[in-house]
Amino acid sequence: MPQKQRSKSWTELKQVGNECFKAGQYGDATNSYSQAIKELEKSNKRNPEDLGILYSNRAASNLKEGNCTECVKDCNMSLELFPFNVKPLLRRAAAYEALERYRQAYVDYKTALQIDCNIAAAHDGTNRMTKALTEADGPSWREKLPPIPTVSLSDREKLAQKTTANAAQPNPSPKQNGTRQTNKPAPSDKDMKKAQTLKEEGNALVKKGEHKKAIEKYSQSIKLNPTEITTYTNRALCYLSVQQYRDAVRDCDEALIIDSSNIKALYRRAQAHLELKDIKGCEDDLNSLLKVEPKNVAALKMLQDAQDRK
Repeated sequence: MPQKQRSKSWTELKQVGNECFKAGQYGDATNSYSQAIKELEKSNKRNPEDLGILYSNRAASNLKEGNCTECVKDCNMSLELFPFNVKPLLRRAAAYEALERYRQAYVDYKTALQIDCNIAAAHDGTNRMTKALTEADGPSWREKLPPIPTVSLSDREKLAQKTTANAAQPNPSPKQNGTRQTNKPAPSDKDMKKAQTLKEEGNALVKKGEHKKAIEKYSQSIKLNPTEITTYTNRALCYLSVQQYRDAVRDCDEALIIDSSNIKALYRRAQAHLELKDIKGCEDDLNSLLKVEPKNVAALKMLQDAQDRK
């Protein structure tokens, strides 16, 4: 008689979701996180923070899939369970922005900056929303904003303690579903200078057509300074040249965490998606790019190519 298969625990389901997300299988990731949420809610060991993280992870999958309304709902649930968690704040801001709900997006970006003033994506988002709201509402646009929550010093301290505790766990992951940890120490001046030199050496190798050697230089540079966006986009270009398309996607993902509207990252990820026959992913990236640069000829041409392949 065949043995009954053991059902997976919520932690196992979460891990499956994480692996699917890393592989770009966002629909499967969403399903796994949904199952994990159900299992955790049935469990006697239900922890609001764990549940909040699962909702935040599912929000990231929904965002990648373009399900922005569902992303907002998941972020709302996550933030009820784990208030002022930066990841769902940024994910909700991005979803609001895609839905053209610019006032709400502005509030979330500004709230995230109260928690960590070094988040580049939040600074960039705030600038984009300021421009959009000024165009829509004129100089008095701030008067129409919803109230921006105040993150107290005690809340910031609690969040910092939780982040430190999480970082102390064995084998911590440097990122979780598309959002870089915001508590990484800034690179030293010495490391930044060395990283810049390595990047320039990589650039020189690219000009000679030595893409594999350039990848090594860029990789060394990133280890010293993981905050420099152009190193990721340059390495992505090399990965495209050597047909390592999934690696190119990952580098563009990293770049877009730092700056969600970076033209090179969006274009190169679209190229990689096209080569991987992910037409929807390619179109999504190109449409995001064209919101920033509506007359980008290369993007318009690739979008036509992608549509012809359907």
